Amino acid sequence: MYYGRGGYYGKRGRWLTGLAAVFLGIIFFSGWLLVHNFKHFGNLFQVISLVRSQYLYETESTLLVDGAIKGIVDALGDPYSVYLEPKTYTQLQDQIRGTFGGLGILVGIKDDFLTVARTYSGTPAHKAGIITGDIITRIGDRDAKGIDLDTAVQLMRGPVGTKVNLTLLRPGEKEPFTVPLTREEISVPTVEGKLLPDNLGYIVISQFSEKTPDELQKLLGDLKKQGLKGILLDLRDNPGGELQSVVKVSGNFIPRGPAVYIEYRGGRTEMLPAGGNNLELPLVVLVNGGSASAAEILAGAIKDTGSGTLVGQKTFGKGVVQTVFELDNGAGVKLTTARYLTPGKHDINKKGIVPDVTVSRGEKPGTPDEQFNRGLEVLKSKVGGKAA
Repeated sequence: MYYGRGGYYGKRGRWLTGLAAVFLGIIFFSGWLLVHNFKHFGNLFQVISLVRSQYLYETESTLLVDGAIKGIVDALGDPYSVYLEPKTYTQLQDQIRGTFGGLGILVGIKDDFLTVARTYSGTPAHKAGIITGDIITRIGDRDAKGIDLDTAVQLMRGPVGTKVNLTLLRPGEKEPFTVPLTREEISVPTVEGKLLPDNLGYIVISQFSEKTPDELQKLLGDLKKQGLKGILLDLRDNPGGELQSVVKVSGNFIPRGPAVYIEYRGGRTEMLPAGGNNLELPLVVLVNGGSASAAEILAGAIKDTGSGTLVGQKTFGKGVVQTVFELDNGAGVKLTTARYLTPGKHDINKKGIVPDVTVSRGEKPGTPDEQFNRGLEVLKSKVGGKAA
């Protein structure tokens, strides 16, 4: 509510006036709907009435309302706009914070299939032998083809100690296999890294959560103490995450100035600046078709500002921003509310970012990581070392 406790009691007249205005607005909007969409609006109430009076089984009104809300959002035809039931909404908040109960899998959508982007060491998925690239065909009894990420995450998460079966298809194999898993409390590190020979840092950012900027600062501090001379930043299969997180992270890799432009409905544009301490070190960034959303914001900013060299394959091409709105019953709705543009004002939605150096990645487990090798070669040339 707009007013706090003092406003409610101390400015009662203004509050009542505002409340009356809200009701008038609702009445006006409802009247507009009735005038312009009379038949469709009437059909909605007629169907609800028919279900309540004629349907064989008694149905809760809340179920019908939830279904109507979900239908409104689904009618947009936008894969990124989703109605989040209370349980799903809570899980999404946990994911943004970086701590949740689940299986230890980071997933993305690839060619309409739910695909494992990575598993985290020590988690149920890792211990069960699930690997990057595995296609999840079923979650329990639910067919996973065409499933949206929020629903998939909801099905895989649950109370600690409960079980769920995942059916997977491994690339190169013909028959799927089923893995029984027991959910555990998961605290996912979003930043990992180490110092390679020649004082070159290898940093992996797997997603952008509220914890990511602090995790990155800690790792960079450790690497700098060891004599860091250049960075190989791995954004492959990073599905994105929280917008403010990637803006904060960008300050480590690009000069002060625009990190991203956010363009809202009606043409209003907002510039989000990069700040902080630009490392000004030789930088190579690994990207692929699984690098999406916030990962593309960072990759695009690095490319447009000339702060580093992108190596790998064209990125996913998700250049739109979602806002999560909390509803009164503990549910939420995630809507596409803006598009983002790179510092050079490039719209990459459904286009992706083409790397400076295109390199394919070996698809089969155990094959050399050609993207990593080529990225390291480019980085060594930047710092004056010998080519790998």
